[in-house]
Amino acid sequence: MQAFLILYHLDICLNQLAMDLEFARQEKEKQGLFARGWSGIKEFPNNIKTRVFEFFSKPLYDSFGVSAMWAVMTVVVVFEFSVGATLGKGVNRGLATLLAGALAVGAHKLANLSGRIGEPIVLGFFVFLQAAVSTFARFYPKIKARYDYGLLIFILTFSLISVSGFRDDEILELVHKRSSTVLIGGSTCVIVSIFLFPVWAGEDLHNLIASNMEKLGSFLEGFGDEYFKIPEDGESKGDKSFLQGYKSVLNSKSDEDALSNFARWEPGHGRFQFRHPWKQYLKIGALTRQCAYRIESLNGHINAEIQANPEIRSKIQESCTKMSLESGKALKELAFAIKRMVKPFSAGTHIENSKSAAKNLNSLLKSGLWDGDVDLLQLVPVATVASLLIEVVTCTVEIAESVHELSSMVNFEAVEPTVSPQKPETGQPEIVKSSNDANFPSVIIIISEPSPENGNSSATTMNNCSSRPTNTEV
Repeated sequence: MQAFLILYHLDICLNQLAMDLEFARQEKEKQGLFARGWSGIKEFPNNIKTRVFEFFSKPLYDSFGVSAMWAVMTVVVVFEFSVGATLGKGVNRGLATLLAGALAVGAHKLANLSGRIGEPIVLGFFVFLQAAVSTFARFYPKIKARYDYGLLIFILTFSLISVSGFRDDEILELVHKRSSTVLIGGSTCVIVSIFLFPVWAGEDLHNLIASNMEKLGSFLEGFGDEYFKIPEDGESKGDKSFLQGYKSVLNSKSDEDALSNFARWEPGHGRFQFRHPWKQYLKIGALTRQCAYRIESLNGHINAEIQANPEIRSKIQESCTKMSLESGKALKELAFAIKRMVKPFSAGTHIENSKSAAKNLNSLLKSGLWDGDVDLLQLVPVATVASLLIEVVTCTVEIAESVHELSSMVNFEAVEPTVSPQKPETGQPEIVKSSNDANFPSVIIIISEPSPENGNSSATTMNNCSSRPTNTEV
């Protein structure tokens, strides 16, 4: 009887379950195509995430395993701020890993041929030899500047692979995984640094050299007024920040060397070709610092405790002010030419004017201008300032020569100035030519001093006059 009741209740449960399944099937059919489509849309983002994760993560892990961490470590240590620094580190790490891996495999095979007793001795000898040679090579300045990081990675990789106790087939797999992951990480850094908001070290060096020259020019332009001002006038209320700008030039050598090293790794970009003469920039930077050292001394004389009286300073004020002003203008013209990469035409005029003032000052100092009763303590500062300004003129000439060499190497654009530059003061009358001489005939008027014979103050020469419009030049 109990068995019959159990079968009866079981039959009722099965019938109820069948009815529930049939009801669920009917409800699903009632949902229609739109409901099924909406459910697929809701699941689409999760499916995409799953597929992307399987595509990128599982193949990388299945292919490289734990060695995939070398790709992450390579990105961390290789990626730098500028393109040149990143490219230099990436190339150093990649080549060092490949070369060290190949040599380590050869050393491991030679050690295996020596037997169990000779294997550790041979491996120790090879590790010591390569570490000693690589470390010694790192002491050479030129090698250390460009390949120091590569030599360090070479020592680490060679020691890691050669000393490992793996079998021959496993050590080849280790070399393959390490080299592949390093290349993946390094190439990722290089691609990102070049194509995503690149920062070019060469362009930074180019702007730094021009900026340093401009700072020196600003100081020299204002030095004459500051040094020869009358003490009774009191302190001027103008901005004197230009008197301190040169100080950043004194410590710019390390930045210039680093930027030049990085720039040599960079590919051609913008106005800079692949083999751009970056060493010439270092030469200009060295000459600029030499000029800055003289300017540092000049700055010390502006507010020195021992000052010459105004009467003594007034005797050389005109020549010194002109030397300082013209040298400053020349340096600014050279800085502008470097920034725009055009030939510095107008800088030569200012240099000639400063050289002419330096000659006049030399003649003045040798002419016995000072009286016999002049206090030596008041005379020495004036003579020192005059000597320093003459050295500044010499430095300006050397900087101009180096900039002209750079313009010849890079083929700076020859852009004629729209306004004729100031001519050197030679005391002779001049004829200023117009830029439209090729298009129109002209009337040239030459102004000269009146002669005692005829008292004429001018002479007029007319050439090719016609009914067409003429251009008059004075």
